Amino acid sequence: MKSLIREPVVATAVLILILMGSPVTSASQHDDSAMNRRGDHVMGFEQQKTTHHFVLTKSGGIIQVTAKDASDIASRDHIRMHLQHISKAFAEGDFADPHEVHAEDPPGVATMKKEKDKISYNFRSTDAGGKVIIHTDDSTALEAVHEYLRYQIREHKTGDPVTVQ
Repeated sequence: MKSLIREPVVATAVLILILMGSPVTSASQHDDSAMNRRGDHVMGFEQQKTTHHFVLTKSGGIIQVTAKDASDIASRDHIRMHLQHISKAFAEGDFADPHEVHAEDPPGVATMKKEKDKISYNFRSTDAGGKVIIHTDDSTALEAVHEYLRYQIREHKTGDPVTVQ
């Protein structure tokens, strides 16, 4: 008799959850806000005040971050500091920052660490922030870089193409 009583209770609870909204959507929104909070802390600038772009190229890719407001000098300067930092850290095989932001090692990182001597990371200032140009002549390292950039495109929801440009 107890099992007959429990099943309607479970069905009612599921129906209430459905009517209240999808728990998957709520979890996803929570994950995005948590990632953005971690990003604010790790990167030193507010994610909501900046735009990230990730481009896959034939020889690697580009990580570009800009301040949304051209007069936001503080965000611009913090972007530049962060991108200079990660270009040096990545070259040394240190991917602690992306791990901390995403609460996991992004795909491609293990190979990028292993093949670090075959990949270069060059920082360049832009008017509203900066970019890191990633280059490799090694096919294994290139696939890892592309895997990493595709992950960033998905996670940051940039809308950038996931194919080589």
